[in-house]
Amino acid sequence: MKKIGILVVAYNAAATLAEVLDRIPQDFRGRISEVLVSDDSSNDSTHLIALGYRQLADDLHITAVRQEENLGYGGNQKVGYRWAIDAGLDIVVLLHGDGQYAPEMLPEIVAPLDAGDADVVFGSRMLDKGGARGGGMPLYKFVGNRILTRWENMMAGTDLSEWHSGYRAYAVDALAEIPFESNSDDFDFDTEIILQMVEAGRRIVEVPIPTYYGDEISRVNGLKYARDVAGHTLEYRLHKMGFGSGARAFASDAYEMKMDGDTSHTRLLAWLRTRRPSRLLDLGCSDGSFAAAAAELGHHVVGVDVVEHEGVRDRVEDFVLGDLTDGIPSEVGKDFDVIVAADVFEHVRNPKELLEECHGVLADGGSIITSVPNFGHWYARFRVTAGIFDYDRRGILDVDHVRFFTRKSFERLVDSAGFEVARAEATGLPIEVADRGAGEPVHDDSRGRAIVSKVDRALVGIRPTLFAYQFLYELEPARH
Repeated sequence: MKKIGILVVAYNAAATLAEVLDRIPQDFRGRISEVLVSDDSSNDSTHLIALGYRQLADDLHITAVRQEENLGYGGNQKVGYRWAIDAGLDIVVLLHGDGQYAPEMLPEIVAPLDAGDADVVFGSRMLDKGGARGGGMPLYKFVGNRILTRWENMMAGTDLSEWHSGYRAYAVDALAEIPFESNSDDFDFDTEIILQMVEAGRRIVEVPIPTYYGDEISRVNGLKYARDVAGHTLEYRLHKMGFGSGARAFASDAYEMKMDGDTSHTRLLAWLRTRRPSRLLDLGCSDGSFAAAAAELGHHVVGVDVVEHEGVRDRVEDFVLGDLTDGIPSEVGKDFDVIVAADVFEHVRNPKELLEECHGVLADGGSIITSVPNFGHWYARFRVTAGIFDYDRRGILDVDHVRFFTRKSFERLVDSAGFEVARAEATGLPIEVADRGAGEPVHDDSRGRAIVSKVDRALVGIRPTLFAYQFLYELEPARH
C-alpha cells in the first residue's frame, strides 16, 4: 500500500476548512497516512480550526502548522512538498482549504498514481465540455484559461486540457528530483512545476473534476499571473531551443545533432558520402548519432567522449571514454583516414595541442573534418554590444564553451598546428531549433521558414564573417 499524504494549503479559511476536511470520503480516509494543514499566517482563526479538528477527527492523522510569516501560495506548497519528501510518503495531494476543489474526488485523483500509471495527476475542469462554465467559472476566467493553456501547450510541447487547476497529486519521488524550491512563491508556482515535470519526462495524467466557485476571495492578480505564466513557458521554449542559461530546461541531454537541410552535421555527412568507406575517429561523439549515420555510409567508426551516453556502444564499432582536454586517449589507436571533430575545439582549453595530437593518429593522406561556431555572428556581437553577454544552454554561447573563434582566429590556429585548409564552407542559422520543445504549431509555417532560410543563406554568402553560424573545414597536414 502506498503511503498517501494530503497537503491542505489554507489562508483565511476559517469558514471553510472544517467542511473541506469533513468532505474527505469516509471509505478513503483509511488510505491516508498523513494530513498536513499548513496555515499561511492567516489573519483569522484558520489554525485554531485545524487544531480543533485534529482533536475531534480520530480517523485522520493531522498535523497543523501555522507559518510565522506569509510564504505565498507557492511558498506554502514548497513547505508541504518538503514535508512529504522528509516523511517518506509515496503520494502527496494538494487540496485547497477554501473548498474550491472537491475532496470527494480524492480517490479519482490518486488512482493513476496508486496504479503506477502516472507520476503527476491534474484535476481538470475543462475535460467535461461545458462543466467549467456550468460550475460558475466566470466567462473572462474561462476565456483566459483557454488562451493561456493553448499558449502553454504550444511552448512546452504538451497537450493538457488545463494548466491552471490547483487540484494536483504527485509521486513524491518525482518531486524529489526536480528543483521546485527554486520556483516562485506566488501563484505562478503551479506553472513552473508543470514545466519541471515536463522537462523531467514525467508521465502526466488528467482526470475530470467538477468546477465550483463560491464565496471564496480570489487573491490572484490576473494580469500579473497571465504575464508571469506566459513568460515562464516562453522562457522554457527558448531554453529548449538553446537560448538562455537553461535553468528551466534543466534535464541533461546528449549533444543534439543538427540535421536540418543546411546545418553542420548534414553538411559534414555529405562530405563523408563522397569518400570511400574508411576508418573514422569521432572525437566528442556524444550518443553516437552522427557515428551511426556515418556507419550507414560504410565508415568504421571509433567514438570518444567524456561521458558514456546511453546506447553509444550500439552506434559505434568501438567506444573510448576519455576527456579530450587531456588529449586523445591512446586506446583509440592510429592510422585513421578521417577524424571528425564536430563542435569540439571550442570545448577544450588548449585546442592547438589537440589539433597537433591529430597528426599522430591520422593515416597518410588522412584529413580532419570539423565545425566551429562563429563568435563573429551577429547574435554574439549583439549580445556583447548590448552589454547582456552571458552563456546559453546551446549554440554559439554554449555554457560549456571555453574558447571562442572567428574565421580568422580559427584559421590561424589551424596554421600554427601544422594543418592547412583543404575545403571550407559556412552554414546559416539552424532554423530547426525552433521546433525543440514545441507542441503542435498553430499553423503550418514551412513557407515562412523557407523564406527565412533563403534570406539567411544569401546573407551568409554575402558576408560570412557576420552571418555564418558555423564554419566547416576539411584540414590536411601542411605540406611545407
